[in-house]
Amino acid sequence: MDPSMADLNAPHSMGTTIIGVTYDGGVVLGADSRTSTGMYVANRASDKITQLTDNVYLCRSGSAADSQVVADYVRYHLHQHTISLGQPATVKVAANIVRQISYNNKNMLQTGMIVGGWDKYEGGKIYGVPLGGTIMEQPFAIGGSGSSYLYGFFDQAWKEGMTKDEAEKLVVKAVSLAIARDGASGGVVRTIIINSEGVTRNFYPGDSLPLWHEELEPQNSLLDILSSSSSEPMVT
Repeated sequence: MDPSMADLNAPHSMGTTIIGVTYDGGVVLGADSRTSTGMYVANRASDKITQLTDNVYLCRSGSAADSQVVADYVRYHLHQHTISLGQPATVKVAANIVRQISYNNKNMLQTGMIVGGWDKYEGGKIYGVPLGGTIMEQPFAIGGSGSSYLYGFFDQAWKEGMTKDEAEKLVVKAVSLAIARDGASGGVVRTIIINSEGVTRNFYPGDSLPLWHEELEPQNSLLDILSSSSSEPMVT
C-alpha cells in the first residue's frame, strides 16, 4: 500500500472533546465536531451528541462506528423498555444499558461515552462510561482526546449549584480550550440543555469561540494571512 494512502484508509475516529455537567435543575452536554481519519479531517461538522430517548442523550468519543452501533442498540432496548413499563426510562437505566453493552464487548469496542439526561425521579444526572464498560455517576464528566487538557480547569472552574447559563458557558469555554490545544478536536461547539422543561440544542460556530494563547484569528483564505503579515524581508 502507498504510505500516503494509509491515513485515508484508517478507521474514522472521533478524536474528541465531550463534556457533561450537572447544574441546579438539569444537565448540559457539549462536544466539538471534528471526525478524523488518521491525519485527515473526514467531517468537520459531525454531531457527537446522540439522542437515546426524549430525555436522555449520549456523548460519543473514540471509534465513530463503534459508538454509533452502541447508540443504536441502546436506543432499541430503551424503546422496548418504555413499551413494557408504559413510561420513559430513567437516566440510570439508559446508562446501565450503555455500560452492559460496553462491558460485554470490551475486547472489540474502542469507544468512551457520557450519558446525560433528566428524569422525574432523580433530576439531572451524568454518567461516564469509559473504555472497558465501567460506569461512574459524576457531577461532571469529560472524555475524548481533548479531556487531557481540561482536568485541572474543571477542578478550578466547576462548582455546585450553578445556573443553567453558568453551566453552558463553562461547557463552551472548556470545549474551546480543548480545541485550542488538541489537534484531534475542532470545528464547532454543540451543546444540549436537558431539564424538566425539555431539551434545548445550541450551536456555536468556530469563529464565535474565544481565542486562547497563540491562536490565530479566523481567516477566509491563506492569502488573508499572508497579506496581513509584514511585507518586510526576513533577515537572517
